[in-house]
Amino acid sequence: MRADVQNLFIGIHMLYIARERDLTLSEMLPELEELGYRVAEREVKQELERLTQENFLTAHGDAFSITGTGIEEFKDIQVKLQVLCSEVLTPAKAAKASG
Repeated sequence: MRADVQNLFIGIHMLYIARERDLTLSEMLPELEELGYRVAEREVKQELERLTQENFLTAHGDAFSITGTGIEEFKDIQVKLQVLCSEVLTPAKAAKASG
């Protein structure tokens, strides 16, 4: 997966997780690796900083929590992902069934 696309997915995962609990760099790195991403600490830190600059997360100490703007962004992302999944994954399932 291209790095720019992976970073978008990582950002979505971070917003998803931040809805449940605060994020820290030390926890996010192994969690993202467990999800199958190939990331270095520097990349995770950059994505946390980017989400903070966009006002989706707010930093306090070494932790990051989601903002109201981040919650709204995540809701918008969910809507788009539902459309994307219905368009992209459904044909793939149909092709497997007929193949």
